[in-house]
Amino acid sequence: MARLLLVDDDGELLDVLALAFAEAGHDVTVAKDGAEAWARLTTAPRGELDLLVSDVNMPRLDGFALCRKLRAEGFALPIVLLTSRDTEVDEALGLDLGADDYVVKPFSTRVLLARVGALLRREALRGAGPSAEDVSEVLLSGLLKLDVGRMDATYAGTRLELTVTEFRILECFARRPGLVLARGRLLELVRDDDRVVTGRVVDTYVGRLRKKLELAQPGPSPIQTVVGAGYRWNAPAP
Repeated sequence: MARLLLVDDDGELLDVLALAFAEAGHDVTVAKDGAEAWARLTTAPRGELDLLVSDVNMPRLDGFALCRKLRAEGFALPIVLLTSRDTEVDEALGLDLGADDYVVKPFSTRVLLARVGALLRREALRGAGPSAEDVSEVLLSGLLKLDVGRMDATYAGTRLELTVTEFRILECFARRPGLVLARGRLLELVRDDDRVVTGRVVDTYVGRLRKKLELAQPGPSPIQTVVGAGYRWNAPAP
C-alpha cells in the first residue's frame, strides 16, 4: 500500500480518482488546489507521502509551480502531472521542472494506475537491498551500468537520478549500441499506452539525459544525433 496525495480543482474527477486508487489498495489524501497541497506537504513529516498526482491547471498555485517549489525544496517523491493542455510545449515544461511523468486528459484510469504503479515499483526497488533470491539483469555498455530490475543506473561510477522514461530510454540504447533509433521508435519501446507523443518531447528526454551523463563524466555525449534519422548510442570504452 502506498500513500498518495491527489490534487485537482475538479471535485468530481478528484472523487473518481480517489475511489480508484483506494480500491487499488492505496492510502489516499486529497487536496483541492496546489496551495492546499503545498501546505499539506510542507507541514507533514518529510517522507510521509510516497507519490503526488497533481493537475496542472489550478487556481492559486498551478501544478507546474507546485512541482517547481517541491523540487527546489528538495522533495524527492515521484510526481505525476495531469493536464488538459495537449501540447508538446507543456509536456516539455513539466518534465524540465522535475516531474516524473505526465498524463494528458482525458485519460484512462487504468493507464494512470499503471503509470503510478511503475513509479512506485521503481522507488521500492531503489530502496531494496540485494538478496540472493532477487537477481536482477545488469546491462553494461561502455561507461554505463544499468540494473534493470532495480531501475538503478550509474555512468562512470556515478549514480544517475532518472525518471522511469529516462531509464527506459537508456535501456533501449544499451540494448542496441550503434543502432540508429528514430524518435517514434524510442517512444514505442518505452511507453506502455497509446498516448501520442511528439518528437519535441523525445528531444527533451534526450537533452536531460545528456546533461546528467555529462555531469557524471564530462566530455562528448555517448548519445549522438543522426540528422534526419534519430539518435544512436556510441558507448565509449570504460
